Amino acid sequence: MKKLQRTLSLPGAIAVSVGGMLSGIFVLPGLAVGITGSSVWLAFLVAALCILPAVLSKSELATAMPKSGGTYVYIERAFGPLFGTIAGIGLWLSLLLKSAFSLVGLSAYLYVLIEVDSGLTKSIALLALLAILLLNIFGVKKVEKTQLIIVTISVVSLILIVFLGFNTFDSRLTEPVFLDGNSGFITGVAFLYISYAGVTKIAAVAGEIKNPEKNIPRTMIISLFLITSIYVLVALVLVGNVEASILATDIKPIYTLFQTIGGDYFGYAAGVIGVITLMSMANSGVLASSRFPFAMSKDKLMPSYLSKISSKFLTPVSAIITTSVIIGLAILYLDVVKIAKLASAFKVLMFIFNELSVIVLRETNAQWYKPSFRSPFYPYVQIFGILSGIVLLSYLGIMPLLSVFGVFVLGIIIFIIYGSKTDRSGVISNYGFLSFLFKGESSNKDESRPVSSNLSDDISNINAEIVVPLLGDETSTEMLVEMASSINDKSKINTINLFEVPNQTFLEAIDLNTPTSESKRRRLEKLGKYKNLNISYESIATHDVANSIDNITGQSKCKWLVMEWDGREHAGIFVGNPIGWLLRNVNSNLALFKDNGVRRFSKILIALRPGRRNQYFIEVADKICQHFGASLTLLHIISENERKTSALQRSSEEAISSTKSKSELKIVKSSNPVETISEESASYDLLVLGTPEKDNWIRVLFGAGEDRFVKMAACSVLRPVSYTHLTLPTKA
Repeated sequence: MKKLQRTLSLPGAIAVSVGGMLSGIFVLPGLAVGITGSSVWLAFLVAALCILPAVLSKSELATAMPKSGGTYVYIERAFGPLFGTIAGIGLWLSLLLKSAFSLVGLSAYLYVLIEVDSGLTKSIALLALLAILLLNIFGVKKVEKTQLIIVTISVVSLILIVFLGFNTFDSRLTEPVFLDGNSGFITGVAFLYISYAGVTKIAAVAGEIKNPEKNIPRTMIISLFLITSIYVLVALVLVGNVEASILATDIKPIYTLFQTIGGDYFGYAAGVIGVITLMSMANSGVLASSRFPFAMSKDKLMPSYLSKISSKFLTPVSAIITTSVIIGLAILYLDVVKIAKLASAFKVLMFIFNELSVIVLRETNAQWYKPSFRSPFYPYVQIFGILSGIVLLSYLGIMPLLSVFGVFVLGIIIFIIYGSKTDRSGVISNYGFLSFLFKGESSNKDESRPVSSNLSDDISNINAEIVVPLLGDETSTEMLVEMASSINDKSKINTINLFEVPNQTFLEAIDLNTPTSESKRRRLEKLGKYKNLNISYESIATHDVANSIDNITGQSKCKWLVMEWDGREHAGIFVGNPIGWLLRNVNSNLALFKDNGVRRFSKILIALRPGRRNQYFIEVADKICQHFGASLTLLHIISENERKTSALQRSSEEAISSTKSKSELKIVKSSNPVETISEESASYDLLVLGTPEKDNWIRVLFGAGEDRFVKMAACSVLRPVSYTHLTLPTKA
């Protein structure tokens, strides 16, 4: 079985993790000052130390189970579906509540930029929530890639203000250090706990991370160190520049800090940074939190409607809407302090479960539990995490404690209604007199779900010379595959049907055995038998088509990547056209085929410019001619004032003399090569544009992101792209 396409590198994973934590510093430090005093910077540091056991534990769990799902999966594997249900609800609520206070904070920063009534805070937050809801339902692609830019801007801005802030630091403003003694300090630590929630977020997409056994622990530890450093330094600068009485009720402390140090212009800049950062964080929170009811519904632990995927947008619409409704209710009926305390309480509870899961899985010696990273100082680290978590919970107040109890009750009720007949069980199910709490109906079934569907039983080991990605908009799958075969006749062809899935949807949730996919499989199987072609077929779900194609070609060590193409190099930030990226990054020869409906090739035209790789393109064109039994015409377009053509004619005739197909040479004088090729193509069935990838003619080829030669051709077009480090195809 082919595994998920892992496309997330270490820097990308760190960006995701850090990005999930930035909202805390933009909203909570001022309110925390009102709880603990100027020791808020120390509260951030202690909160990070309390988080560290969860980071180490989750790193271990993620390397043992590097699949998408994160904490929900780990707890269910250790304790069974009942506690998996409780964990899923707790995680869901913690993440959506964090989105809620991000949206409230966003409205406060928006006041800096536009004059609105302060009473409209909740209305603005709800409008922003509506926009995020629509983005997630529509599954807008590429938007998530802007998060790296936003994170970079935010981090650089915070580092800048730290340097400036120490120059204006006034130690007199830091009194009192502890506003309410030890009790206030511990409460402040618990209050700020949610600020670090995103540090383990990367485990939820572990199935998409490159080299997970190394990169997951590195991501969590590096991210925790980076964000702790930023939090501590910013908080220290904050209390040394702004009076505590001002901060105590301030939900836009970064604006206040920037404005105090640098004046109005700095303040406006902070307002812009705050709005875009908190909007991004809220969107990320909705995306992440909506996955939990969706995944639980797939596991039959919640109502089935929550797992339904829109056939148009491929997003879990019901899960997204339900999540957004609860966020809206939190914004309407809770203030920022209550939202943050509830979010912290649920997150503390989940991290306690994580640490308990490590203990259970180690002590029961589960045979399959083989993490590549093991938490140091086991079990003392886990015991510290559990005990510190219990202490923090007790200091958050009665409402968070009751809410935690409510999660247990709600989880039990939901499990009784929906999950009692599940066929899964936890590792602990065979131990203890209360083992029935951890068991499902049966434990004999395989839990795994396919993420690929193959013709062959050993598809993952294919060393195909030609890879043909299918993106779903091909004019004719059979024609594309046969064209691929003609380029390097009798080669192994690995045909891959790619499903690009929005980040809102788990890859595992996609049904790859669709009628369309089955139709392609059947037709390609028939084509292989009829044409005596060696064709394999598989379906793969991915969040990033371009990276997946690159990974697949690297794994199979292919000579050729063949794709259908409409002539566009790229299509901007919101539309996913992988061609531009592949032209720059793919590690194979690339052939782009524009199918204009021609099904019989008897006359093939190849248009060249003088270049050192021309013989390469001629050999490719000759192979195609041999495959289809076609004649070949070599076309050269020269300027109208060009007089010396004898040398070009001799070299061209020499080049085509070695071809096995019937060949001829045609030299045309023209000042408009695009128009000339368009006119000439009307007399042919296939146009081969053999232009070296880095030729200066690229300026002519691409106008407004389009290959104008391809767009204006009257016949089908093949554009091979040559990479000089690769070997030429073997002659037949």
